[in-house]
Amino acid sequence: MSGPQLSGQTVVVIGGSAGIGFETARSARAEGADAIITGRNPEKLERAARELGALSSAAFDATDSDALERFFADLPDSIDHIMLTAGGPYYAPLAELDFAAALRSLDNELLLPLRLARHSVGRVRPGGTLIFVGGTGARHPSPGLALASAVTLALPALVAGLALEVAPIRVNLVAPGFVDTPLSASILGDDLEARREQLRTTLPIRRVVGPEDVAALAVHLMTNTALTGATYDVDGGQQIATAAWG
Repeated sequence: MSGPQLSGQTVVVIGGSAGIGFETARSARAEGADAIITGRNPEKLERAARELGALSSAAFDATDSDALERFFADLPDSIDHIMLTAGGPYYAPLAELDFAAALRSLDNELLLPLRLARHSVGRVRPGGTLIFVGGTGARHPSPGLALASAVTLALPALVAGLALEVAPIRVNLVAPGFVDTPLSASILGDDLEARREQLRTTLPIRRVVGPEDVAALAVHLMTNTALTGATYDVDGGQQIATAAWG
């Protein structure tokens, strides 16, 4: 029987105080890794770090380029894996589009991964990983999703290009569909249980995807050293089910 897959390694999760990021840090800890987590809310982050037994934590906004640079300057000399889960897409119909918010979204979704990749060179060990989190929900054009769809399609190309530029550091994209997280609960409110039931009925896996499912994929990407430059869906078959519905 093999031992922990990440023993002696250090995993950094930016956006690790809740949801997918927290579960990834927890899974990495279970595989023997030290975890460093970040988040915007100091109290929430402190609770998460204490529960995880994290090596350290840092409260800051990852979209603040100066704060991100300071964070990297304070990291240990060698990091094995970094996962970015912070942020989310911006949805709005054209008539209601807030261009300032749209620019913030583009900075968060496309420029932040570029900044992180540049900081990783010389800090993440050769063969280590950068893992970004995108999504599958905006792949199909729909009113109000123009910007989100553009970002969804751009991210795989960005990841493939970065995998060549920062090699032998490996770069991959995880693309979840709906994930049953506290954020999803806060967005859907009273409609949450109806959404869960719809997914249980329509997804090929006949259950709802949870953050632990995404975390399991992230840990696999850390440990399988043959994987780089690719996008991996973790949506319970939502994409193929949508295609089948026509």
